[in-house]
Amino acid sequence: MITTLSPEIESKIPAAYRWQGTATPAEAAQFCSKLATSHYENFLVATAFCPKPLRPHFYSVYAYCRISDDLGDEVGDTAASLALLDWWEGELDAMYAGAPTHPVFVALQSTVKQFGIPAQPFRDLLTAFRQDQRTTRYQTYDQLLGYCKNSANPVGRLVLYLGGYSDDRRQSLSDYTCTALQLANFWQDVTRDIAKGRIYIPLEDMSRFGVAVEDINGRRFTPQFGELMKFEVDRTQELFSKGEPLLEMVDRRLQLDLQMFTAGGLEVLRRIEAQGYDVLGRRPSIPKSRQLLMLTKRLFRL
Repeated sequence: MITTLSPEIESKIPAAYRWQGTATPAEAAQFCSKLATSHYENFLVATAFCPKPLRPHFYSVYAYCRISDDLGDEVGDTAASLALLDWWEGELDAMYAGAPTHPVFVALQSTVKQFGIPAQPFRDLLTAFRQDQRTTRYQTYDQLLGYCKNSANPVGRLVLYLGGYSDDRRQSLSDYTCTALQLANFWQDVTRDIAKGRIYIPLEDMSRFGVAVEDINGRRFTPQFGELMKFEVDRTQELFSKGEPLLEMVDRRLQLDLQMFTAGGLEVLRRIEAQGYDVLGRRPSIPKSRQLLMLTKRLFRL
């Protein structure tokens, strides 16, 4: 059932995402393509090497994920975000009931039918985005992994569906890689998350290494924080290692994507290590020249 929005809440939908009436398939395809090709460079590089017939399906999945994320993180009003996420889930329900209207779901309907994608990965993402509105700290590492289960792992599973893989073994291996990518992003973006009032480093780990919330909020790098970050980086690298067997279990059209994103995550971890684990004073990033070199290496290995 589609949630009815009040005019006030409806006005919070970013203008680029609004739509009146029911989109035609052509309008839907154009909407998703435009959104995907104007937002995310890494995504563009990845889809450039997949078979052309698959690209519209990647675009529709990306459009769903992009808008879901923005409704949770870019609205700037917790109550409005939660209402909009409920509305978006109502649109998802309408699609699975065979009555989509928004262009994302008109496009996504054919993707879901062709590849047999269940609703759960899409729902899990909305669960994570709702959690972001309510939770700004994680007491334990297991709780953080629970968040990653909904925020990161569904994306990998959706990509596997598009590649024709739905078995538990491949999806479990994908979960390791996606969780590792999410964690690498957290360690890279500690200062950005602070600005949003969020700390993803588990509080139990901070206590173990003698790091206070005030240290992080104040961007005070200490030897203790360095040890804490080394601990988090090391176990994130272990997750990447656990996911590596997946690379030999997919066809060539997906190998490049998986290798690129894995290499990118590992490079972030290497750069954190190279700057002495001080992510409070400077955000580690990968220069575009380095990204191009990494891509070139992957191409010549295939």
